[in-house]
Amino acid sequence: MWVPCCLGLLFLEASQASPHQGKKPNFVLMMVDDMGIGDLGCYGNTTLRTPNIDRLAQEGVKLTQHIAAAPLCTPSRAAFLTGRYPIRSGMVGYGVLGVYIFAATSGGLPANEITFAKIAKQQGYETALIGKWHLGLNCERSDDHCHHPAAHGFDFFYGTPMTHLRDCQPGHGSVFANVKAHVPYRALGVLAASVAFLHLRGLVQVRRRQVLGLVAATALLAALFALFLVALPGLNCLLMRDGEVVEQPYVAENLTQRMTQEAISFIERTFATGPFLLFFSFIQLHTAMFASATFRGSSQHGIYGDAVHEVDWSVGQIMQTLDRLNLRETTLVYLTSDQGAHVEEISVTGEVHRGWNGIYKGGKSTNWEGGIRVPGLLSWPGTLPTGEEVDQPTSNMDVFPTVVKLAGADAPGDRVIDGRDLMPLLQDRTERSEHQFLFHYCNAYLNAVRWHPADSTSIWKAFFFTPDFYPENETACFHTHACFCTADYVTYHDPPLLFDLSKDPSEARPLTPDTEPAFRSVLAAMAGAVERHAASVAPAVNQMSAWNQVWKPWLQPCCSSIAQLCGCQREDLGGSGASPWE
Repeated sequence: MWVPCCLGLLFLEASQASPHQGKKPNFVLMMVDDMGIGDLGCYGNTTLRTPNIDRLAQEGVKLTQHIAAAPLCTPSRAAFLTGRYPIRSGMVGYGVLGVYIFAATSGGLPANEITFAKIAKQQGYETALIGKWHLGLNCERSDDHCHHPAAHGFDFFYGTPMTHLRDCQPGHGSVFANVKAHVPYRALGVLAASVAFLHLRGLVQVRRRQVLGLVAATALLAALFALFLVALPGLNCLLMRDGEVVEQPYVAENLTQRMTQEAISFIERTFATGPFLLFFSFIQLHTAMFASATFRGSSQHGIYGDAVHEVDWSVGQIMQTLDRLNLRETTLVYLTSDQGAHVEEISVTGEVHRGWNGIYKGGKSTNWEGGIRVPGLLSWPGTLPTGEEVDQPTSNMDVFPTVVKLAGADAPGDRVIDGRDLMPLLQDRTERSEHQFLFHYCNAYLNAVRWHPADSTSIWKAFFFTPDFYPENETACFHTHACFCTADYVTYHDPPLLFDLSKDPSEARPLTPDTEPAFRSVLAAMAGAVERHAASVAPAVNQMSAWNQVWKPWLQPCCSSIAQLCGCQREDLGGSGASPWE
């Protein structure tokens, strides 16, 4: 009996192996910025056309519980590249800010962090990052590039070290326009009234010169702030080719088309010489919104929908290139978003510029499902099944161990890796995710925990605090343009708010001891998991400290001179002129 039994096992292994086993696969990893899970046809959208992205789902595997490790750009991308919660690398803030808003800051992904690009490069891969980085640039000089993509394993870089801000698009206002929401008007008014009262009572002497001096100082600060807003696009909105600034400020129109052509050129010049890893990090759909002339007016959802159409076109161009070069069966393709759609995005003219998170509550900057449940599509003909859905909790951190193992390397053994290899789940070799617990951080603060027990279909999620929405009947923070994590902006819960996502994915009905018999035992198990997780988090240098986030003129990348506001133009601005979905 052992002979046919062994032959059966060998047949099973052969059926699960890649037809190109022994040859390292290529990787095309695509991350869209701020795209909602509900923006795609394959996740239920019926009013936007995304045929090329939908094709990835049809010809591969769709993850329906794919979770971003953070609800903001910088920490989410740090987790994606390293396979580790961003708290472990110090890529989290303890204040209001949770992302970098200046190119000339000293914070960034630490040199001792290991990215999948660095490991792939060691395994003989040609590596490229095209698009958005947002993980720092310099440390001590304007050209030391200690945090540059090249320092983290990317042979080629074409993109912005920052993110696409409102300031980068003329007529769209400034990322600092909402600073008025953080001015303590009430406290200042009380202080002024108190001083005036004490002065009238003769208890405090306030001289006319002091009042005039205060007014002059306020006017000077306002003038300097206005000048700063004028200069900001030239300082922050820069395009780099490897280590050189080639456009400052960059022109957004046709930028996605230019980046798409760079991605195609990278594939064409490297595929014949060895395996490659391409990380295409779209700067769309982050505000300020833009779309090439070819796509403007192509959707019924304004400029946001037009931008979605352009992203889909770009995906199609890359897939066509893989098809043309006969690379589809040797290339793992992955597409996701760094977090959910930014639901507070309203333009300076009142136009809605936000995406759709489907049935899920909240959006970017929150750990409600709308902020962290993102698209997860993987395609690899001949190796992965087609048209399959995986309804198990997975994380964008899982890409790290998956890429590392497929590249022929071992994950680093000197640190905690929070991601899990996706291949057994994708190839139906297991039915359960290895993630029993996932931890959701709001900046540096543990906000929520998710638990998928091994013997249950339930997916429990407990919140220790939740953001204070404004207006209260909304599921967003319109007064601050994004929800914050600090005490003044949240409500703490004791006991934690508990949901069963398997029955209530929209997080509409928090459970109680009266409605859920296992309420206390579930929270007790989650508390134990939190304790074990916290014990595994070693202290790290805070890359998001106030000092590491503040603008430093000596770190400012500049391709001309400060007198010229660093302006330069060394790139061809022409686009491909392609028609949609050709």
